[in-house]
Amino acid sequence: MKIDSRNEKLINLVRVSLLIALSAVGAYLKFPSPIGSIALDSLPGYLGVLLLGGAKGSIILIIGHLISALTASLPLGPIHLIIALLMGVSSLIFGYLIDKNRVLATVIAIIYNGIIIPALLIPILGLGFFIGIVPMLLLASGVNIGLALLLSRFFKEEQF
Repeated sequence: MKIDSRNEKLINLVRVSLLIALSAVGAYLKFPSPIGSIALDSLPGYLGVLLLGGAKGSIILIIGHLISALTASLPLGPIHLIIALLMGVSSLIFGYLIDKNRVLATVIAIIYNGIIIPALLIPILGLGFFIGIVPMLLLASGVNIGLALLLSRFFKEEQF
């Protein structure tokens, strides 16, 4: 089936919208943590990176994190906007590295999400927050990215 550029834009919009909707579902599948916004909301974002590219995955991750934060009553307030943007950067890094080395891309994305992002927030939230949140963030990042890698094997570009 031949797809013209107008239909291709619509198909991409539907794909991104579907993954954002799945992020909203994942936002309710929480990991136990000091704050309630750590969830499976990132899984569709990383799946989007793998299937659609880093830029589209970034949009999915940003919106997915904001939805997850809303389901937890925004425990960190406007800081969630900063976290969402940093997660968007994570998808760009992951998307850039994934074609070069899948293992390296995965490890760097997990470290970035689980250690670097909370480390950047130490001046605002303190060292205690960092120490308390890192173990669960590392686990959640590993699960989200690992499941995205696993699920991406079931899709071909023509199928999604």
